[in-house]
Amino acid sequence: MANPLTPEQLLTLLAEAPRRLMAAAAAVSPALLRAAPGPDEWSADDILAHLRACSDTWGGYIRRILAKDHPTFRAVNPRTWIDQTDYPDLAFHPSLRAYTAQRAELLSLLRSLPPAGWSRSATVTGVGKPLELTVQSYADRLAVHERSHLKQIERTITAIASRM
Repeated sequence: MANPLTPEQLLTLLAEAPRRLMAAAAAVSPALLRAAPGPDEWSADDILAHLRACSDTWGGYIRRILAKDHPTFRAVNPRTWIDQTDYPDLAFHPSLRAYTAQRAELLSLLRSLPPAGWSRSATVTGVGKPLELTVQSYADRLAVHERSHLKQIERTITAIASRM
């Protein structure tokens, strides 16, 4: 990555995501959260399900890297992983509670890392040539990816609410 975020920036962004989701969905009806703004567009429920799948996979890789000295594992695409979950069927608020709890666990783990812990790495296969990825690169991927989806969920809720 050209300019990865610092660990402090990553912790801030990762902690902010659940709060932004809570704020966006505050006082919003379940029907509005299930509604898509247009054909082939994701509802707020769909976006949260995707965020949870990304958090499962990339956050899971962080835990694996920290649990074992330089593991090797095969990457799983979050869009494939979601098919093994019930996330798309869950209502927004219970799903958000689970996401928030999972994020709190990840943040606790990341906050406990010494500076060198962010550089721990793994060999990741299944994405072409094997890659060497670190705790920091996965945290960066998660935080940056979520930023665009947080904006998307805020726009989606605003668009649907303006029609009602």
